[in-house]
Amino acid sequence: MSELDPRLVSLIAPGSVEAEQYRKLRNAIEHVARNGEGCIVAVSSPVAGDGKTVTAINLAGALAQSESRRVLLLDADFRASPLRQRLGLPMQPGLADVIVSGETLRDVVVTELPFNLAVVQAGSVVPSPYERLSSPRFRELMAEARRDYDFVIVDTPPLLSVSDTRLIAELVDGFVLVVAAHRTPRGPVEEALRVIDRAKILGFVLNGVDTPVLGYPYPYT
Repeated sequence: MSELDPRLVSLIAPGSVEAEQYRKLRNAIEHVARNGEGCIVAVSSPVAGDGKTVTAINLAGALAQSESRRVLLLDADFRASPLRQRLGLPMQPGLADVIVSGETLRDVVVTELPFNLAVVQAGSVVPSPYERLSSPRFRELMAEARRDYDFVIVDTPPLLSVSDTRLIAELVDGFVLVVAAHRTPRGPVEEALRVIDRAKILGFVLNGVDTPVLGYPYPYT
C-alpha cells in the first residue's frame, strides 16, 4: 500500500479539527443503526468531483475508530474505481469480480488499514456496471456485508451521471449527499434530491470550505 491521500484525516490525523467533523457525521449515522443488524450507508453526490470518495473514506475511518466495531468500506463505483486510488491500494479483484465468480467478500477484503477498517475495492473494469449491480448476486453480497459488519459505507457513482446508484439505493439504509461549495449548481442538487427517496437522506456534507459542513439538504428543495 502506498501513501494515503492527505485529505483522509480520519485515518492520518484522527485527533484533528477536520477529523472531528467526520466524527459528528459518524454520530448521526450511529442513530440509524438497527439493533442486532448491520447498517449500510451510501455516500454519493449529484455530479463527479464533489468529494464523495474522500467523504466515504473519512466517514468509514471515523466509524472504525471504535475497537469493538466491524466496519467495511465498499467501492461500488465500477466506472471510476476512485477508492483504490485515494487509499493507495494495488489493483486487485473486488466487488465487480465476486459478483460473477461466486466468491464472497471475505475473499477480496483488504485489512491493512488503520483501526478496524476493512475495504473491498471495485475490482476489474466491466463493460456494463448496471447489469452487475442489478443481478441477484449483488443483493446476496450486500446481505452478506450486512451480516458480517456493523457498518458498511458504500462509495457509489454520482447520482445524475448514471443509473447505477438508483439500484444501490434499494439496498441501503440511508444516503449521505456530498456537495461542493461554490462549484455544484443548485439545479443538480435539486435533481439529485428527486431521484432518491427523501426518507433515506441522512444529511449532506458541504465540501470546499475550511472544514466540511454537515447538515441536512432541505434548504435546496
